[in-house]
Amino acid sequence: MDKILNEYIKNLTALVASINQNTLLKFIDLLEVTRQQHKTIFVCGNGGSTATVNHFVCDLGKNAISTNDTRFKIISLCDNIETITAFGNDLGFENIFVERLHNLISPGDLLMALSASGNSPNILKAAHYAHSNNCNVLSMTGYDGGKLKTLSDCNINIDSNIIEQIEDLHLIIEHMIVYHYKRHIKTNL
Repeated sequence: MDKILNEYIKNLTALVASINQNTLLKFIDLLEVTRQQHKTIFVCGNGGSTATVNHFVCDLGKNAISTNDTRFKIISLCDNIETITAFGNDLGFENIFVERLHNLISPGDLLMALSASGNSPNILKAAHYAHSNNCNVLSMTGYDGGKLKTLSDCNINIDSNIIEQIEDLHLIIEHMIVYHYKRHIKTNL
């Protein structure tokens, strides 16, 4: 077996095993409170995290609850390139998410932010704005969690400095959340 690939698999397996289930359950509980209160979940991320949050919008909105129960109201702040580039061009890239929140957020909503470094200025501005509007902030980070970790009501930090593995784990965690809902709904009917 290739030494580099074997190392990657070994590290990834250890990171999956290190996920704190109590923190993940708190994360799920905050999502559930938002769902039960018919509030909106906003998600954002940059680069690879954009793909992950958009994937999560699809999975949580479509697959997590397929019965007539209250479904998730979930919106990606990354899904309109025209709006993102207009705000970026006119007001600066650090404002692309907070400006969309100005139009959409209400007290009791929730912001879920993904940032490998935890220090992306546009993510931090969105988190500050969400808190100033009485909204919870959930985050997934890597490295040491950066500033976003301390700004969050619940943070899942991947203790790694390998960006690919951080992004792998963020997607795995999001799939775990959706799987939890699918199994929870099935077994509690």
